[in-house]
Amino acid sequence: MIKPAIIAFAFVGGGLLGVVGVTTLLAFMRNYHETFTQTARHTLGEMFLFVEATRLFQYNIALLVVLPLLVQVITDSPPLAVATLALVAVLPRFVYRSLQERRLKLFLSQLPDAMMALSSSLKAGGSLTASLEKLVEEQRPPLSQEFELFLREHRLGVDFDTALERMTRRITHQDFQLVAAGMRISREVGGNLAAILESQSEILRSKATMEGKIRSLTAQGKLQGIIMTVLPLVLGTILYFMEPDAMMLMFTTSTGWAVLGVIAVMEFLGYLAIRQITNIDV
Repeated sequence: MIKPAIIAFAFVGGGLLGVVGVTTLLAFMRNYHETFTQTARHTLGEMFLFVEATRLFQYNIALLVVLPLLVQVITDSPPLAVATLALVAVLPRFVYRSLQERRLKLFLSQLPDAMMALSSSLKAGGSLTASLEKLVEEQRPPLSQEFELFLREHRLGVDFDTALERMTRRITHQDFQLVAAGMRISREVGGNLAAILESQSEILRSKATMEGKIRSLTAQGKLQGIIMTVLPLVLGTILYFMEPDAMMLMFTTSTGWAVLGVIAVMEFLGYLAIRQITNIDV
């Protein structure tokens, strides 16, 4: 009499735990889907990349499932599979940041020529709005996209300063902040905007030239940092094919996992140290 009761109780308890687990998992997936799609729409929308966020979410879920299982099958190492899962989970954030940095660099490289063209158009007698419209026609993305959105907001009735403030929120780099401040001050207190833009263009060109020299002088150090970071991984891969039985201890024992953790932390800290040394801010 007692055993059937215990079995029935265990069955009911296991079923309740299963229902709670499934409900929690579904709630987590729903929240993750909403967060992922909203972040993707907002981040990619700011970069004028109109990609279906739901499709990106499906790709992300596929990678979250396939890659850890593949790593587990190949290495038979649960910690390495969990590390792969964590890496894939944070991968979208790094991809967004990389795309934003590349777009910002391209925008800043276009900015000096754009300011010089805008200054020339103002000297020829054109108004600021007409000069900006001509600038949008002649320039390429991403600069043309940002100024086109600025002009579109201004045409819809948004105040010039408000539209410019929204643009500075999207592009927070100090170089563009300098240009926006010059345009705003010229409208408020008067002055020769063409001369201000020409002077800012020369300043930005000089700054870009100095940054280029610094990049060329620190390129060797950055390359050394990458090589020193990748070299242990390459050597580990070579040793794995030369002595697979000995190297498998790194992935199948607790001591090996601890060694891998120390290696990962030391590699990361070493790369950050070299990056900080070679990263010179102008």
